[in-house]
Amino acid sequence: MARWCYRHRLVVLVLWVGALFGLGAAGSSAGTNYSNSFSLPDTDSTHAYDLMVEAFPESSGDTDTVVWRVSEGSVRDTAVRERIEPALKEIAGMKGVGDVASPYVPAGATQISKDGRIAYAQVTFAEQANGVPKKLVEDLVDTAQDAGRAGIQVELGGQAIARIQEPPTGTAELVGIAAAAVVLFLAFGSFFAMVLPLVIAIFGVGTGMLSTMLLSHATDVPEVAPLLGSLIGLGVGIDYALFIVTRHRKGILRGMAPEDSAVTALNTSGRAVLFAGGTVCIALAGMLVMNMRFLDGVVIATSLTVVLSVLAAITLLPALLGVLGMRVLSRRQRRRLAANGPESVEPGGAAARWSVTVQKRPRSIALVALVVMAALAIPVLSLRLGANDQGNHRDDTTTRQAYDLLAEGFGPGFNGPLQLVAKDAEPAAVQSLVGKVRATEGVAQVVALPSRPGSGVTVIQVVPTTSPQSEQTDRLIDTLREEVIPQSGEEVHVGGVTAIFKDFAAVTGDRLPYFVGTIIALGFLLLLIAFRSLVVPLTAALMNLIAAAASFGVLVAIFQWGWGAEALGLGKEGPITAFLPVIMLSLLFGLSMDYQVFLVSRMHEEWVHTKDNARAVRVGLAETSRVINCAALIMICVFSAFVLSGDMEGAMAGIGLAAAVALDAFILRTALVPAAMHLLGKSNWWLPAGLEKRLPHLAVEPREDAPEPALSVPGPRARPGAGAGAGGSAVHGFVRTESGEPVGEAILTLVSPGGSQVDRVESLADGSYILSAPAGGAYMLAVTAGVHEPWVRHIMIGGDPLVHDVVLSDLGVSR
Repeated sequence: MARWCYRHRLVVLVLWVGALFGLGAAGSSAGTNYSNSFSLPDTDSTHAYDLMVEAFPESSGDTDTVVWRVSEGSVRDTAVRERIEPALKEIAGMKGVGDVASPYVPAGATQISKDGRIAYAQVTFAEQANGVPKKLVEDLVDTAQDAGRAGIQVELGGQAIARIQEPPTGTAELVGIAAAAVVLFLAFGSFFAMVLPLVIAIFGVGTGMLSTMLLSHATDVPEVAPLLGSLIGLGVGIDYALFIVTRHRKGILRGMAPEDSAVTALNTSGRAVLFAGGTVCIALAGMLVMNMRFLDGVVIATSLTVVLSVLAAITLLPALLGVLGMRVLSRRQRRRLAANGPESVEPGGAAARWSVTVQKRPRSIALVALVVMAALAIPVLSLRLGANDQGNHRDDTTTRQAYDLLAEGFGPGFNGPLQLVAKDAEPAAVQSLVGKVRATEGVAQVVALPSRPGSGVTVIQVVPTTSPQSEQTDRLIDTLREEVIPQSGEEVHVGGVTAIFKDFAAVTGDRLPYFVGTIIALGFLLLLIAFRSLVVPLTAALMNLIAAAASFGVLVAIFQWGWGAEALGLGKEGPITAFLPVIMLSLLFGLSMDYQVFLVSRMHEEWVHTKDNARAVRVGLAETSRVINCAALIMICVFSAFVLSGDMEGAMAGIGLAAAVALDAFILRTALVPAAMHLLGKSNWWLPAGLEKRLPHLAVEPREDAPEPALSVPGPRARPGAGAGAGGSAVHGFVRTESGEPVGEAILTLVSPGGSQVDRVESLADGSYILSAPAGGAYMLAVTAGVHEPWVRHIMIGGDPLVHDVVLSDLGVSR
């Protein structure tokens, strides 16, 4: 397929451009229909909400607050009322506003603070916050704040108000793409090579988000789903293209024709991309285990974006490689290739030196890496799930200032009142319950709200003495549910935003172990099938858990403990949003599996060819660590940019994933994983024979080409003086040290340009060897011999046998 896309590049480009613009036109015409249903079935708070909707449909929408404070006098003063009351009347007349509860009516006396300086009005919309039109919210804010003047401060709070404080859609994505472009240009040194991963990511994310818009008409998709889809789509889209382009450029620099190099890159790195994309989708699908309906839409949006990003990488990318040809290299690289010929296949530079260091000191490096990860994971022991509210917003936002004004005037618990909702309760029982609740420790105020005639629903509003995020408020909810309400003899449900998020946290905590177990088991099974090993998937599962613990430790330190949160513009510290661990763990496990697949697939490829674990780990790390680190740096830029999304959950996910990727790539995959694999030795690739026969074959690497029968002699061997066989050719010579001593029992492997093993022999005591090739052309000759460093070079075999001597030294220097 890669060759077809390369040769029919214009057809592929037209199809992709047509798909993007076609989906764009369809999406613009159909619009969106996001459901934003975040309820959890069979929870106490959901039952309370359902009764509220049944009894007060016009008041079941989002309730926001207009707060004002006077610097002198009282809010009851005539001059103040003449400014505020007309504004409240105008707001009440807006289409989409269900009710406005003013403090300037007899029933609103409690809406004025005891000192008379702060008052509030409650604005109830007909829809929940995400369903309220932004234009309506903007008009409300403008009308309310126009009523302010010198001496009167007017602020607004509530979920609907918070939505209009968000930066324009796409800001985070654009910043992430710009940062990724800088990293790519520094990595490649070529403008065209830099553009390729960005184009693939744009097409993948663009088609994914537009498809999600259309799917929102067919199934429930929450509004946060496109944000998360773009978050993961940008990261994997750029990364997948980066891996393929890097392999393609390396092939050209080593003497391959552009078309052959592209086909080889897709047949090797492209297979790994397909497999990695599958692991990400499986990790995302693990969210379905949580049985939270709103997560189903998140799974659809994110998985669809990943699938389209993979599809773009394996079809659109080879077409673009065909358009660019040699221009995928920089001018300097093209000049150097023309002047000096192909580069050596042996990896060099800092990555190769680090790889050798890991091989020499695996124990110390593994110990240091473990200590660092363990230290970062310590804060996760105090992880507390809950809800972020407007008290966590930045100081300069109107929602944060309204929150602080209400806490100042009416107590910290006023920002998160609880609602006790009962159906067909006896009036005497209700009055008794009100008295018992009022006497409960942690309750500041209890008010029985008027019931709607004929509804049979009773609502008791309870204001705690502590803030919504306080652990004391959680304990109060438990006390009401487990002790106070049962004594009333009535069926009463505790609802309100604070209770809803507490139930979210409880359900998440209960189901999280099953979720983690599911995605680890599925990931283990995939790696077991792909790499035919028990140890590799076990190592990957352990590393994923370590990465998750450390990244959540960073998240707790920043967002829950507040270490640097205000300095980063992230607002005040608070608990971690209840459903964030589910989404973040899905993305984290998927991305961690990506890096594991790219790293180990190269090691496995080398192991298949040489059966030398030390060399396989060293070469795999040397050839992939640079590109993995580059990919991780891009991911960090993309994820960190989502701090600019204006969404607290988006900022948490961005910072958490950025930390996870940094730790995973720079510590785990670059240090701990290779160090552990050096220590484990050949047991890395052990698989019981019985299991080998039962497992299906799903190879990440391309299948080895079957050698010609006349040339095939299985296993290491020496064949001095043998001919190449009919229709083939050969390479022969001697393996010696720098002092001229023959090297016997050296393993020599001849590898095709596609990475397939062509022949493998063992040198004789006098150092002589002969290898067979099915035809002339470019090949890779790899030599390993005891204490000598491995030797690898590209060779060209013609119609006649090639004489090629190999000179080894203890330092791996070739002559």
